[in-house]
Amino acid sequence: MFAERTGYIIWVSDVKAARNLEKYGTVHYISRRMHYVVMYVNADRAEEVAKNIRRLSYVRKIERSYRNEIKTEYSSDGPDKTRFYGL
Repeated sequence: MFAERTGYIIWVSDVKAARNLEKYGTVHYISRRMHYVVMYVNADRAEEVAKNIRRLSYVRKIERSYRNEIKTEYSSDGPDKTRFYGL
């Protein structure tokens, strides 16, 4: 139903020019103080979009977000320590 998305953190030198990144994907957040943009693009064309963004004059560095690769399912195999902290 939903397309697989990949996140990118893009460090920019000009925040006003960073608004032009909306044509490459969904801009989630723009930090005016630290000069970075968080954006999401479709995973099937993520590398192509990153290559095009890298060529822009106001882009300093691009980092890929590893948020979708972090394990979010946990198991309780260890002992329960809550009984030691009771009154």
